[in-house]
Amino acid sequence: MLSLRTAPRLRQARFYSDSPAQYCRQLVRKHDYDSFLISKFWPAPLQDAYFAIKAFATELAMVQDNVSVATIGAVRMQFWRDAIRDIYADRPPRHPIALALHTATQEADLPAYHFKRIIDARDAELKADSYPSCDALVSHAEGASSSVLYLLLALRGLGGPADLAHAASHVGTAATIATLLRALPHHAANRRLPIPLDVCAQHGVQQELVFRHGGDATGVDAAVYQVAVLANDHLLTAREVFKEHGGKVPIAAMPVFLAGVPVATFLSQLEKVNFDAFARQLGTREWRVSWNIWRGYYRRTF
Repeated sequence: MLSLRTAPRLRQARFYSDSPAQYCRQLVRKHDYDSFLISKFWPAPLQDAYFAIKAFATELAMVQDNVSVATIGAVRMQFWRDAIRDIYADRPPRHPIALALHTATQEADLPAYHFKRIIDARDAELKADSYPSCDALVSHAEGASSSVLYLLLALRGLGGPADLAHAASHVGTAATIATLLRALPHHAANRRLPIPLDVCAQHGVQQELVFRHGGDATGVDAAVYQVAVLANDHLLTAREVFKEHGGKVPIAAMPVFLAGVPVATFLSQLEKVNFDAFARQLGTREWRVSWNIWRGYYRRTF
């Protein structure tokens, strides 16, 4: 007979059907396919650590959709706060992502601070289902996505150069904004509107009408356009960092900055449908992403 007492064993068996590294790889492949494609351009000895960091970020990002009660989300966030503390104390919890991260921290100097910022950003996301302003959205993006890129720079041994960190900050911000726009139909179906409230007010967007009518709601396309411009501006600012080098990213840093390629691809798709974030075409996987990542790597651009 099954009982609650069997739950921990059942969960552990599910976790360890694969190695921690394989678990992380499969999680990223299933839920963040763009990052899975980018992994091919990471040196083989660093791929397990890459997937550990990406799996951590993916796991935290999915909490909002996987819990129905805010207190459960808070418990999960506390688990990860404790897990990061224990990982750096060499006593990681028996969770595949935590074990994979522990291995990664033994192989590279990964500042715990960035992991904590990701947790804080996702925790704040659970407590508020909207952003009061564009500045608030950018602040969230800095914690949720830019911190991931800082960790990846550190994994490549590039945590020191300020110009790379500056560019990573803007790419991460653009990535978060693009992800929110791509997921706008999903968020609206769950009665969330990630478009900043100041932008909604400027274009007369009413949340309830977006929840009911999606892309047919008054002003939503104009609001999406404004937010997409914000994402594109951050991408352009990141590219400006490398202007004095002919626009070329240092080859060692290129695997990190490939994160900008899917962002640029999506923004181009969004423009083609006149910034209708609810357009059916945006719901299918874009085959050009893989090609654009390959081309971006060898051209050293994003």
